Amino acid sequence: MRMRWMGLVTSGWVILAGLSGFAAEPAQPLNPEGVAFYERNIRPLLAAHCYKCHSHQSKSPRGGLLLDSSAGWTKGGDSGPALIPGDPDKSLLIRAVRGSDDQLQMPPKGKLSDKDIALLVQWVKMGAPSPRDLPASSKDPSSLLEAGRKHWAFQPLRRLSPPAVRQTQWCRTPIDRFILAKLEEQGLTPNPPAERRVLIRRVFFDLIGLPPTPEEIDAFVADPSPDAYERLIDRLLASPHYGERWARHWLDVARFAESHGYEQDYDRPYAYPYRDFVIRAFNADMPYDQFVRWQIAGDELAPNDPLAMAATGFLGAGPFPTQLTEAEFERARYDELDDMTTTTGVAFLGLSVGCARCHDHKFDPIPSRDYYRLAAAFTTTIRSDIDLTLEVGGKPTRVQVTSEGLPHQKHNADDRGYPHFYSATYFLHRGDPSQKRGVAAPGFLQVLMRTGKDETYWRVPRPQGWTRTSFRRSALAQWLTDVDNGAGHLAARVMVNRLWQHHFGRGLVATPNDFGTQGEHPTHPELLDWLAADLIDHGWRLKRLHKRILTSAVYMQNNQYDEARAARDRSNAYLWRRSPRRLEAEPIRDAMLAVSGLLDTRMYGAGSLDPAMRRRSIYFFIKRSQLIPLMLLFDWPEHLVSIGQRSQTVIAPQALALLNGPLTRQYAEGFAQRLSGLPLAKAVARGYVLAFGRAPTEAELQCSLQFLSRQSAAHRQAGRTDGDRLALVDFCQALFCMNEFIYVD
Repeated sequence: MRMRWMGLVTSGWVILAGLSGFAAEPAQPLNPEGVAFYERNIRPLLAAHCYKCHSHQSKSPRGGLLLDSSAGWTKGGDSGPALIPGDPDKSLLIRAVRGSDDQLQMPPKGKLSDKDIALLVQWVKMGAPSPRDLPASSKDPSSLLEAGRKHWAFQPLRRLSPPAVRQTQWCRTPIDRFILAKLEEQGLTPNPPAERRVLIRRVFFDLIGLPPTPEEIDAFVADPSPDAYERLIDRLLASPHYGERWARHWLDVARFAESHGYEQDYDRPYAYPYRDFVIRAFNADMPYDQFVRWQIAGDELAPNDPLAMAATGFLGAGPFPTQLTEAEFERARYDELDDMTTTTGVAFLGLSVGCARCHDHKFDPIPSRDYYRLAAAFTTTIRSDIDLTLEVGGKPTRVQVTSEGLPHQKHNADDRGYPHFYSATYFLHRGDPSQKRGVAAPGFLQVLMRTGKDETYWRVPRPQGWTRTSFRRSALAQWLTDVDNGAGHLAARVMVNRLWQHHFGRGLVATPNDFGTQGEHPTHPELLDWLAADLIDHGWRLKRLHKRILTSAVYMQNNQYDEARAARDRSNAYLWRRSPRRLEAEPIRDAMLAVSGLLDTRMYGAGSLDPAMRRRSIYFFIKRSQLIPLMLLFDWPEHLVSIGQRSQTVIAPQALALLNGPLTRQYAEGFAQRLSGLPLAKAVARGYVLAFGRAPTEAELQCSLQFLSRQSAAHRQAGRTDGDRLALVDFCQALFCMNEFIYVD
């Protein structure tokens, strides 16, 4: 039987980041998550322990080795290259810090902690990612700031009208006029709409992450009413599965996991209510500006609302070491502040704020001073577990929240107060806690403050007698969503881009976590601003924006390929067709469960580490050191830093897992059970509709019947008495292995 096996064909995007003005330096691809890991974990470590002897500021670098630039560690010193990217065991630096070579031991005055060594090893395994090294600027900070404000992402939103176009009959919404104007400018024409059977499968996976049933497909195809498609969208947006689908996208951005990471990787058994909050927020169509504010300061803004308290789990979702010596406490605290600050900047503003921990940002107008003032908003913020009643009439649930614990407060009888470094955040030279340069007062990014106001402008008045919190984070939350005086215009751009990305496979800005000067420029800047303004003007409601996008002609296009147009726009950046897209790990697994009839639709509550769990994939317990194998094969992230866009690989183990994996076999057994009792021809036809949303062609029907006959005979020859049943299971498993099952369109 000839089948189109999964993994033979794919499409993807390669994003290359360049910097104008330095043409002599070859453009190399940057890994945003890898760079974030380097800036958060590696640069501070090297600055604290290595730069004194091995940096450009050293008068005479020992051994000729420089560790403050990628060129330095690549070239190495007297002993050769310091690093072999991807191979820590062969890297001299790793051997030195491990102490496995007496002549190379570093640092000379004492061995690094196990945690620091593990970070270095992990970084080298990742390929030793780092930002490209640029010449230091001779300009003063104020002039750099003024120049930086000219970058498109830092400009106020433009209130634009949709442009005039020639082919007005193609346009369904104002969105289409922006798209068509660019297409006409490039001499391109768009595709016609997809047929209804294709469209319903597309919108089901986009909005709820599950395939439509044959009955739902037939009803939609047969519905003659002009608003049939809009009613379908409304029904899916009202489905509780919508929240499960879109919460998973946000959890990638929030680097959510349920264990601490590092060597011990102890569980956080009460972290899951944050995941449940995100699902509930999307299902309730919570205004996005409120969604942002609650995750930063729900305990301050709505202290009596248990969901607002659970929302603060965002700040504490990152990795954190749990076994520290007393000497490591302060450094770990600054790492924790960095995790909160960095993730806040990336998630809501699309800016790599964390790059300014050790020095002024090399690319964006973010001085190190701004970084520490932003971090100061989290000075006394701590993780804690409290009991909350999350549902009306429900039982109290233990929830991990992130709230404030001021130094004079005691949380239990054994608590003697907090160490001194919880009372203030200091400016650090090179990010080193042992090199303090004064107390950092709370503040925000100057490049996004246009009226000369300081942090106090956004302070929420503290209730009389209130001592539980400083209200620093509530000021940050207000600033993040203030469109007129704060960062709200950028926050809106970032979020509408995330929605566009998940509906089209690529954002209008192709680097969703980097709207800075190293990120990609928007392909349709006018449309991005129009969508952001539309979101703000209509109460920051995301469901309305979904419907705006999904009812557009550009979304409803078919995927017909045309070489003449492809020659003009090979990457389909201008959206003249619908690009085929592979599903992510979650909807692939969830679709197999749904088609097999085995899906358990229970919502909320504690997750599971059992790979055989039959609930939706969002309910897997995410233990950083014990990720689910099938999910990892299909590019599940490692949940260490914010992920704006997942990698998409095509590797042989993916096909082998579907072809030979015991879980896929279980799903195929359930699928075959749904087809049993039908005449073979009807079983094949039903199988195709369940798996692909369409009937088989005559050639596919005959090929499938021949396959079933041969497989049944082979099983009987092997001594099995249930050859017909096993052949049907084989057929169902073959359907799971086809490209058409895991690719939309």
